[in-house]
Amino acid sequence: MQRVAFLSGLILSVALAGCQSARRPAPDTTIKTSSIVAPDSETEGSPLQMSRDSLQHHLAGRTLTVASIHDLRLEDKEVILSFDDGPIPGRTDRVLATLDQFGVKGAFMMVGEMAELHPELARRVAMEGNAIGSHTYRHENLAALTFDMAMKEISRGEAAVTRASGVEVNFFRFPYLADSHQLRAAVAMRDMVVMDVDVDSKDYFSTSPAAVTKRTMDLLHRRGRGIILMHDIHNRTATMLPTLLSRLEVEGYKVVTLQFKKPTAPAEMASL
Repeated sequence: MQRVAFLSGLILSVALAGCQSARRPAPDTTIKTSSIVAPDSETEGSPLQMSRDSLQHHLAGRTLTVASIHDLRLEDKEVILSFDDGPIPGRTDRVLATLDQFGVKGAFMMVGEMAELHPELARRVAMEGNAIGSHTYRHENLAALTFDMAMKEISRGEAAVTRASGVEVNFFRFPYLADSHQLRAAVAMRDMVVMDVDVDSKDYFSTSPAAVTKRTMDLLHRRGRGIILMHDIHNRTATMLPTLLSRLEVEGYKVVTLQFKKPTAPAEMASL
């Protein structure tokens, strides 16, 4: 009887161990360099995962060459993916890995002091073909500064991002979207295109990655196109990005790649 009980216990232990090993482990939501963590709601073999596998690299759209803000015109179901406030190791890396996975590019509006702290990452963003912009040096609210102070902050940020990334900065976004006609004109005079926002993901709110994805898609459904604002400094953004891009792909959206072309100087008037 003791031998039978022992064998029964052994068989039960093996069976339980097999069941436990077959279970899917809980997703690792810690920050890891070059690591993509899918949202908790996405599981292997789900329709969303299978759609991503079958439609991979179908998300990339056209390249849009712009010389001014007036050239930033998108067609229906076209989006631009923009990321503010970085770069930062462990999160910008993951965003870059996701963009590469889907074969698309983004527009990174870097804060000058962040680019100075992480020049290798800033250069990687540029080398991978993404559009590079500045977001001032310290993320100041320019509307609360004098014009001269605001321009100094803009110039310092532009210079810092240029040095760190190794490429010319051609795009600019106002922190907090706080601008003025005078400042917008001054930025344009520096041969930079102001990046406005059509769809604000509000990924800076303390909310779940799934909520960020839903908010973004709901806004996009109402507009049909536009520049999406995200922040590559947030873990939730890096986490939700694969799901967001999968949904864009499944619904037939295209991600536009931005490219800058310096405006042609007007021809000089012939002297009479």
